[in-house]
Parts: sequence; C-alpha cells; structure tokens
Amino acid sequence: MVDSNMNREREYKMRQEMEMEKDWQGEEAETDYVFKVVVVGDSAVGKSQLLGRFAKDEFFFDSKPTIGVEFQTRTVTINRKRIKAQIWDTAGQERYRAVTSAYYRGALGAMLVYDITRRPTFDHVARWLDELRAHADGSIVIMLIGNKADLTEKCAVPTDDAIAFAEEQGLFFSEASALNGENVEKAFLQLLEEIYSVVSKKALELDEARRLNGGSNNGDVLVLKGTQLSVLPDVSIMETSALRKGTQCACS
Repeated sequence: MVDSNMNREREYKMRQEMEMEKDWQGEEAETDYVFKVVVVGDSAVGKSQLLGRFAKDEFFFDSKPTIGVEFQTRTVTINRKRIKAQIWDTAGQERYRAVTSAYYRGALGAMLVYDITRRPTFDHVARWLDELRAHADGSIVIMLIGNKADLTEKCAVPTDDAIAFAEEQGLFFSEASALNGENVEKAFLQLLEEIYSVVSKKALELDEARRLNGGSNNGDVLVLKGTQLSVLPDVSIMETSALRKGTQCACS
C-alpha cells in the first residue's frame, strides 16, 4: 500500500514537472527579448523586497538576507514586444562580493538600491557603481532607487542629494517603497523601457551597417553584452524620459 502511494506521488510529480516544462517552453517561444537585470546595493536595503514586489507583488516582513545570488522573472509588453525580465538579486554582504561580481557580465540593466533611512547605504552607492561599471558593459542602463520611501519621518538622505548624484553619474532615479508598492512598478518598467531603447538603437545601427555593406545580413543577429538577440524588422526606438521625481523625502 505504501509503495503504491509513493508510486502515485512520483507519477503526479512527474506530470506536474512535464506541464511546467511545457508552460516554460511556450512562454519562451512567445518571448521577443530576454533582458538580464541585476539588483545591487548594501545588505538590508530591501533589494529582495523590491524584486518580490515587482515580480510577484509580494512583501515578506520576515525576509532573510540573500545568500549568494537568486533571480526571479516577469514578462511584460513594451511597444508590442514581449520582454522577459530576468532579474538577479545579489547579496549585499562583503563576503559574497567575489561571487556576485561574475553575474554583472551580460547584464543589460541594474537597479542600484539604497535605504533612505540609512545614510551610509547612500554613501556606499558610489562604490557599487564603480563595481558595476568595472564588470558590466559600458552601455548598461542604471536606475538609482531610494527604498523605504514610506518612512519619510526617518529619512536621512535628502531627495535633492540623490538627484544631484544621479545627474552627475548619468543615472535614472526614483524613490520607492517595497512595503506599499509605491513607484516600484513604475521604476522597473522605466528601466526595461530604457533597455529596450538601447537594444532598438543597436538594431537600427545594425540595419544601417547591413545596408552600407550591400545587404549582407550576417545572420540577422545582434550581439549585445554577451547576449544574442534576434533583430526584428519592425523594431523601433522608444522615446523615454528619466524617472527623476518619485516621492519627495521629508528631509529634503
């Protein structure tokens, strides 16, 4: 009887796995692009919570520190293209820095997160930015995020300071709250739109180079930051603007 139950459980699990595999293959077949995004910043700034809010609309009060690297995905539509965002959540602890640095390679975008209630996490942003630029492609799109914007009474980083740093470094910027979801969706979608704009521009440049070379298509493949992306004939550049103003920190 026990063996019979175990066999039924195994068969049920196998059927589940087969169905999941079919769903995954179907989703991949319908995806036009896959964008790798990394989320970086000091430990306990809320990187995992921001990712969970965007990917699954979840928030966990008992969230534990990320060990090494984890990732989640979400598929969105931008300019009639299905884009699968593969978002890597990197540990902020110093002992994992050597492990996570390898994951910057191939990233098209990055969320650089600090905690508006802890000034040192903002002061360390420059170091994280240096690490990003050392390991990622030069055209990576970076969004600076001030998390925990709901805690305005505890704000230790004036919004103007963050805006000034973002402008100086050529970053996009927003304040957001993983707790109540404010600006999280908007910030992630803004980042993905900017990535799509970069990819589209490169596709147009490839088309122009093909035209100048007498129509040679070289396989119609655009190589971008270690990722092969199919170039579609109707890809166009999306006009987007920097996400400069989110919630205004009370200490501004």
